[in-house]
Amino acid sequence: MSSVPHFIGTELTKPPSDGISNLRFSNHSDNLLVSSWDKTVRLYDASENVLKAEFMHGGAVLDCCFHDDSSGFSASADNTVRRLVFNNEKEDVIGSHDAPVRCIEYSYGTGQVITGSWDKTLKCWDPRGANSQERSLVGTYTQPERVYSLSVVGNRVVVATAGRHVNVYDLRNMSQPEQRRESSLKYQTRCVRCYPNGSGYALSSVEGRVAMEFFDLSEAGQSKKYAFKCHRKSEAGRDIVYPVNTIAFHPVYGTFATGGCDGFVNVWDGNNKKRLYQYSKYPTSIAALSFSRDGRLLAVASSYTFEEGNKVHEPDAIFVRSVNEGEVKPKPKVYPNAAS
Repeated sequence: MSSVPHFIGTELTKPPSDGISNLRFSNHSDNLLVSSWDKTVRLYDASENVLKAEFMHGGAVLDCCFHDDSSGFSASADNTVRRLVFNNEKEDVIGSHDAPVRCIEYSYGTGQVITGSWDKTLKCWDPRGANSQERSLVGTYTQPERVYSLSVVGNRVVVATAGRHVNVYDLRNMSQPEQRRESSLKYQTRCVRCYPNGSGYALSSVEGRVAMEFFDLSEAGQSKKYAFKCHRKSEAGRDIVYPVNTIAFHPVYGTFATGGCDGFVNVWDGNNKKRLYQYSKYPTSIAALSFSRDGRLLAVASSYTFEEGNKVHEPDAIFVRSVNEGEVKPKPKVYPNAAS
């Protein structure tokens, strides 16, 4: 392990040997699932710093998610969608796309796996029928462009694609999108994440901005939307702008963290439009973030995302840090004293 300051968190041992594409905490424990360009998915016990399982794929793994504490799913550049069984390190192919599979989500509401691909489709799978691809594929839904990011909340799935398109579906009726939108940001979308309360989503771009959007299409609902600049710095009188790669919501307070190619993690209070905290700088780009189920831990993937091309960079690493309440809890609004 490289010597890094303790205050950026505990560095997990046996990290991936190439770029980290995503990491996610379990909804049931401190288990952490990590996908990587080194063709692996790794399962860690994040609080004990133990590598518990490892799965090798035929290509780079671009995303992963949990089903429960005994199994998960992966999306690979070899075009496959796989189920991973942790205790015996067994895996099976649920199905495939016609191009690399960029993102994967599990819907607890419908019991389906949802995948988005660079083949410009969204697919829904029933993992219980995975002995036969035909039986497990629930539906294929054409998207306007390559899928870059997906997020599920309740019965809704939000699909962000190339060309700044955003489609919102109701998983109970996938025949057509409930809403077809365009990103309110001018540049390419990097990440979309739904608010835990189900009222909307946050979307980040390559150009140092985050948009806060709402599903309610009424005038009052849309009046709440806004965007803000982040992950930038001024140097010699000019703005240097970094991609915002990842967004993670705190499960208790609904505040959220963003990670950028500047190596910083910022925590935001979206309701009060304030930054709550900025963590000390990490060795390289922040590729992914995830809060544990109780919000006590934050996993940070410090992993160069090649935004400046091939160059010498810090090793790919995963840091797990304890979260203090003051870093993530919204501060009460202070109103001016009306007394004269």
